[in-house]
Amino acid sequence: MITREDIRELAQFQSENGEGCALSFYFQPQTPQNKSHKEEAILAKDLVRNALHEAEKEGKNGGTRADLQRILEIAGNLRGNQAKGKAIFACGARNFWREFDLPARLWGTQLFVNRRFHLKPLAALLGAQPRVCVTLVDRQRARLFDLRLDELTERDRLFHSLPRHGRSDGFSGYDAGHTERRIADEAMRHFKDLAQRLKDAQEKGGFEKLIIGCQDVNWSEFEPYLHPYLKQRLLGRFTADVAAISNEQVREHANRIVREAQEKRRQALVREVLGQAQRNGFGVTGLRRVLRSLEMGEVQTLLLGENFRAHAVECTSCGHLDSHIVRYCPVCGRETREISDVCDAIIPAAIRRDIELFYVKDDAELDRVGNIAALLRFRADQNTPARIFAAS
Repeated sequence: MITREDIRELAQFQSENGEGCALSFYFQPQTPQNKSHKEEAILAKDLVRNALHEAEKEGKNGGTRADLQRILEIAGNLRGNQAKGKAIFACGARNFWREFDLPARLWGTQLFVNRRFHLKPLAALLGAQPRVCVTLVDRQRARLFDLRLDELTERDRLFHSLPRHGRSDGFSGYDAGHTERRIADEAMRHFKDLAQRLKDAQEKGGFEKLIIGCQDVNWSEFEPYLHPYLKQRLLGRFTADVAAISNEQVREHANRIVREAQEKRRQALVREVLGQAQRNGFGVTGLRRVLRSLEMGEVQTLLLGENFRAHAVECTSCGHLDSHIVRYCPVCGRETREISDVCDAIIPAAIRRDIELFYVKDDAELDRVGNIAALLRFRADQNTPARIFAAS
């Protein structure tokens, strides 16, 4: 499974002049039209042929040809009916090769040749994807799962035995009442222990969001013991019988809750950013202003239209990005190079700086302001001495 450290490594990679090309290959399985599965092989050959042509134009077909041949061999063994997609990132000149299995939710099978790895499909898949702990609980059992990129992994099980009933209820039902109190006490201890274990795991960075699966009656007993920090991170809850539910059912319920929570937050962020931008507050829209805020380190969350694409230039010396196609950098005066899709530069920069990234689909309001916007941590042009003193 791809990790955040892997993503940062890809974002930091950049081939310099004479160091070959950065190849990015994405495989999205499709329903095959026939049993021969020849469509994938034909598509992969066409992509490799075009990539070789691009590399030859740059005079970097040496190590690149070997990488492309290796990609072609791997693609030939992939099948459209498999459950997972795949991403490969390679640069033979730098002895760099990484392969990752991904959920089959990519935009399609694609191959890119560039100075940087093409991370746009990966960012769309991983953007704002939290590490989720899914916890199933009843009065004596608990199961803890990690959910990341559709992959569910069980990491712990707890079992707290409850007192057994005796053969009789004793004089005037005294033994029955005593047993019921003991059962309630043991269940309470079980809920408290589980809540503490979840709090400790969250504080150690084990997860960012929480989903609970239990019966309604158990939720009313367990919920009071959850720390307020955990309640803030609770994405949702679903009804589940710990002993009977399958892992696949757990995964389906949890993924549904994650998708719904992400869509709700995405819509709220669009409204907040646009509102802040209109008030000249902590929001900016349009490519030029977003690039400026990225360069100033102001950006907290970046919003991109799903089909956003724009030309820009990048300084070959200081790395300044400019939406105006100018030959020389306005910051340092050195020569610039044109970027056909500014996302190839923006997305790695956002990943390196831990900026939250959301892709937004079919939003008319975001489209009207250029399909790119950002929520800011601060605004440098508003940090006057009086404001700084007041904030402190």
